[in-house]
Amino acid sequence: MKSTLKKSAISVISAGVIAGLSLGMAPSASAAGEDIVFIQGVKGDGFYITMGCGVDAAAKKAGAKVTTVGPAKFDATLQKPILDSIVAKKPDAILIAPNDVNAMQKPLENAAKQGIKIVLVDTTVKNPKFAASAISSNNFAGGREAFNAVKKLVPGGGQVLGIGVKPGISTTDARDSGFKSAANKDSKYTFIGQEYSDNEPAKAAQITTAAIAANPNLKAIFASNLFSAQGAATGIKQAGKEGQIIVVGFDAGPDQVKALKAGTVQALIAQQPYSIGEQGVKQAIKAINGQKTKKKITTGFTILTKDNVNSTAGKAAQYLSKCS
Repeated sequence: MKSTLKKSAISVISAGVIAGLSLGMAPSASAAGEDIVFIQGVKGDGFYITMGCGVDAAAKKAGAKVTTVGPAKFDATLQKPILDSIVAKKPDAILIAPNDVNAMQKPLENAAKQGIKIVLVDTTVKNPKFAASAISSNNFAGGREAFNAVKKLVPGGGQVLGIGVKPGISTTDARDSGFKSAANKDSKYTFIGQEYSDNEPAKAAQITTAAIAANPNLKAIFASNLFSAQGAATGIKQAGKEGQIIVVGFDAGPDQVKALKAGTVQALIAQQPYSIGEQGVKQAIKAINGQKTKKKITTGFTILTKDNVNSTAGKAAQYLSKCS
């Protein structure tokens, strides 16, 4: 009788496995390691590609499974549906770069209430107390570093302008604020205002040409993201002021480095996205396993110019276009 029962049980188990395979069911998270999802701020950006490489490397080392997704634009209305669909699948943890400090607050709080461990990478939300960890650059300090680059490139002083994305993005808000704060503390420089390009290079170019026309002593522009920097460089060219007004950009993706080498941008503030990704996975796994996490981790910067962009340190600071 026992032998018959044993054979029947084996048959039932085998049938279940075969059925699962025929339906394309993946192994459970417990069988494949921790199930982690990385939600980028935007797909295709060198910063998030590099962060993803760090995520993948750390996950592979730990035996965790990672899925990477992201919106086509840095827009909370596009990112929230992605988050909602991931939450419905109940992964063990989500690494996410929230697109808006307010719009992503409640959706992420709700995810955490369902037992999913949340790690904030790069950007944050208004009240991140629900997160197991938050890992990012000190973006306020990054803004200060941008002003330090201006001082080295334009030591004589003059008018300076900030061009950002839009209010409500934690990282660029902090960069813009850090630059303004540092500029206002140096009497040789006059901060003439903070403008926003809405991630449109054409709008940044219009802002730049208008600022040049109204401010004949404009010497430098801090553009706190890629598209603002591209537009500022275009506006300077259109105004015939190349070589007279410098642009300090943020991040060091392939396009930014190309602009630096071409001379359209004179300095870049490079972050450490690979490290942010690595540490994000480590903190997520600790949270999943009930271990103590570091609630806040801050990473540093490298200032890139034409003088050091081809050095060993300069090359190491540049972002990746794909993982090796």
